[in-house]
Amino acid sequence: MTMSLSASLREPLRRADEILARPRPDKARLEAILAAVLARIDASLDLFTDAFPKPSSEGGVYAPMDNTEWTNGFWTGMLWLAFEASGEARYRRAAERQVESFRDRIEREVNVDHHDLGFLYSLSCVSAWKLTGNESGREAALAAARRLMTRYLPAAGIIQAWGDLSDPEQAGRMIIDCNLNLPLLYWASEETGDPSFREAAHTHIEAAARHIVRPDASTFHTFYMDPKSGAPLRGSTHQGFSDDSCWARGQAWGISGFPLVHRYKADPDLIALAARLASYFLNRLPDDLVCCWDLIFTDAPHERDSSAAAIAACGLLELARALPLTDPDRETYEAAALAMVETLGDHYLLPLGKPGTGVLAHGVYHMPNRVGVDEACIWGDYFFLEALVRLTRVWEPYW
Repeated sequence: MTMSLSASLREPLRRADEILARPRPDKARLEAILAAVLARIDASLDLFTDAFPKPSSEGGVYAPMDNTEWTNGFWTGMLWLAFEASGEARYRRAAERQVESFRDRIEREVNVDHHDLGFLYSLSCVSAWKLTGNESGREAALAAARRLMTRYLPAAGIIQAWGDLSDPEQAGRMIIDCNLNLPLLYWASEETGDPSFREAAHTHIEAAARHIVRPDASTFHTFYMDPKSGAPLRGSTHQGFSDDSCWARGQAWGISGFPLVHRYKADPDLIALAARLASYFLNRLPDDLVCCWDLIFTDAPHERDSSAAAIAACGLLELARALPLTDPDRETYEAAALAMVETLGDHYLLPLGKPGTGVLAHGVYHMPNRVGVDEACIWGDYFFLEALVRLTRVWEPYW
C-alpha cells in the first residue's frame, strides 16, 4: 500500500516523559483488576446466558435483550476471555449456548444487513472454533463472512456500512469501525482458501487509510465513495461533535484496527499509520489519560468515554507488539496503555451490584442522540477485559 502521508509526519508525543515516569501496575495489581471484572461477569452470568446485554446500560445496569443488536458478540467474547483467563468451564458452557444463538441468527437472517458481522461473529463464533474446535461456530462464522461480502462494492473497493445497498443516502458509506470487521474476512479466506475474502478486506483497509485518515492523523467517522465510479466524495461524522472534529471512539477503532489487519496484511504502512493515529490520540487526553468523547475536548466538563479508552488501550498494545524495538515511541505507547488500564480499574469500575450491572462507568454510546451517555457500554467492558488478558496472559486475538 502506498500512502500519501509518510510516517515522518507522526506528531511528537508531548507528554512522553510524564507517561514513562508513571509507576506501572505489577502483575498482581492487574490480576486483581481482572478478578474484579470476572466477579461482575459471574453476577450476571445467569441473566445473560440465554439473553444478551443491551448495548448500553441505564443507571449502570444492562437490560436483557434477544440476539438482534450489532453489539451482542461483545458479551460472548467476554465469556470466552473469562474462560481463557480462568479455565472455568461455566464460562465455556454459557458461551457455547450463545454460539448456537448466533448460528440461528445468521440462518434466519436476523438483522444481518450491515457491516458489523465481524463484531458479532469474530468474538462469538471464530473464538469458539479457535478455542474449542466448535464446528457450529465455524459454520456460522463462515456464513457471516459470506453475508458480509454481499456488502462489498467492487468499484469503490469498500464494504458499505449500513443501509439498503440501493439507498442513495447510505450508498458508498464506509466507517472507521469497519477496521474491526475485516478480520472475519481474512479468517474466512484462510479457512476456505478463497482469496476473494482477503482481496475485499485488502481494498477496504487501503481505502480507509487513504480517505478516512486526515492529513493531521485525525479521522473522519464516516466517508462516502461513489459506489459506481469509486471516486471519493466527502467525510462526515455520525457520532462525533462535528464533521471536522475527531470522534474519540473512531480514533480508537483506527488505532486498534490497522494493527489487527497487519496480522493478515503484513504492510509496514499500516503500522506507521496506526502510530500516527496513536500519537494524535495521546496528545489530546486529560491528565488521567481517559479520553473525552470527542478529541476536540480535552478535559471536564465534557463527558469522558471509558469505552473509547479501553479500545485504545488494546490498540496501543497491539501497535507496540508490531512496532520495531527501535521505534522511539513504542515504550510510551505500551506505558500509556498500562496507565489507561490501571486508571480504568482504579476509578471507573462500577460497584459490584445486582445482575446486569456493567463493568466500566462513564462510557458514551451516542452523544448526539443522547443515548448511553455516562453509562456502561458493552464494547467498553469487552475491550477492558481484553486489555487485561493481553497484559496478564499469552493471548492470541479472536480477531
